Amino acid sequence: MATKIRLARGGSKKRPYYRIVVADIRSPRDGRFIEKVGSYDPMLPKDSENRVQLNVERIQYWLETGAKPTDRVHRFLDAAGLLKRDPRNNPKKAELGAKAKERLEAKRQAEEEAAAAAAEAAAAPAEEAASEEAAAE
Repeated sequence: MATKIRLARGGSKKRPYYRIVVADIRSPRDGRFIEKVGSYDPMLPKDSENRVQLNVERIQYWLETGAKPTDRVHRFLDAAGLLKRDPRNNPKKAELGAKAKERLEAKRQAEEEAAAAAAEAAAAPAEEAASEEAAAE
């Protein structure tokens, strides 16, 4: 039987509370599970020791028998020193989309045109002043 160590949601609306459970991969998120091995209360401050509680012995047993943790539970286990989690790298995540690139290009062109118009406007009075001085002499 394939098993996962995952979160099962409890608590009321807008007040989440999660049990960390070992469950068959075919069972629903909040449904039947094999064993409760910890809890996670996201409403507590991040530095609180009661935010994540783990039964380390049972988790090690289930990891040895082949249970795979979900990504969030893997983070908890990494913080507890039970597993090593490699950081993910997605360089395309920071890239802008096609429309955002178009808007950025249009904005840059508008700024260049405005700067060129301002330079022309500043140059025109200087030319007029030079021509007035030449006419006065």
